[in-house]
Amino acid sequence: MAQALDTFKATDPSAEPVTPAERVARRKALLNWIAVHALGVAAALFFVLPFVFLFLTSLMSDQQALTRDLWPHPFEWSNYRRVFDTPGFLTWWKNTLLYAGLGTVLTVVSSLPVAYALAKFRFRGRQLSLMLVISMMMLPPQVVVIPMYLFWAKQLDMSGTLWPLIIPMVFGDAFSIFLLRQFLLTIPNEYLDAAKVDGCGELRALLKVVVPMARPGIAAVALFQFFYAWNDYFGPQIYASENPAAWTLSYGLESFKGAHHTDWNLTMAATVLVMAPVILVFFFAQKAFVEGVTLTGVKG
Repeated sequence: MAQALDTFKATDPSAEPVTPAERVARRKALLNWIAVHALGVAAALFFVLPFVFLFLTSLMSDQQALTRDLWPHPFEWSNYRRVFDTPGFLTWWKNTLLYAGLGTVLTVVSSLPVAYALAKFRFRGRQLSLMLVISMMMLPPQVVVIPMYLFWAKQLDMSGTLWPLIIPMVFGDAFSIFLLRQFLLTIPNEYLDAAKVDGCGELRALLKVVVPMARPGIAAVALFQFFYAWNDYFGPQIYASENPAAWTLSYGLESFKGAHHTDWNLTMAATVLVMAPVILVFFFAQKAFVEGVTLTGVKG
């Protein structure tokens, strides 16, 4: 590239002569460009190759899986049909959609008003409330798992269901509240003041002004919660392990591996089916996700 540019300038009478220092600088810039992009390609391959291996193994026969053969011959697309024919797989899929979908909606709806109050209201105990939210973020879930299990399973008799994991989302999530609060701080108060002058109350100002402007932050919170619920293994293991009809994909996949411990092609196919919705959701919503996460740190 640098040599071609130098040749063009040498044949162009109007071009200024290229000094040796400029030629060295251009070569260094070219080498730097090659080095940076080579590192980027290497890093991309580091993250992509495991998914490629997973997908190719899912299309192999049982005899070929986890052998030295890296390319399926022939392609066993029927592995995915066999996964769906596994007893309980569709039930696990339905339970996961219920847990992740309903949990995400409840978390966003319950966390947004709390975040709005902490960001825009001035009241006594506001800083204390914020510190309580932050302290809940730092509290490991394993600390409260025993009393929570005794409450839901022994007092309310909800063991064997996913409701002990879904119902608490009605009361908000500390991380979601904090993330939304940080994003709402970036919205100028003048917009809310103008809405109130026009006769809007707090609830209407929240719905008509804040929500449209906070869509990137809401999308980020929704994606965080959806990914957490979709991949949650610990919660279903605690509350739903005794009832296979209430298992989710993450927990059912473990038993699937146990049932097909030699059929790695089927295990890989089931893993691909579990990962695909999360990858698709992030692919289509990554712009809003990145924007929401980026803007939450603008103002504190």
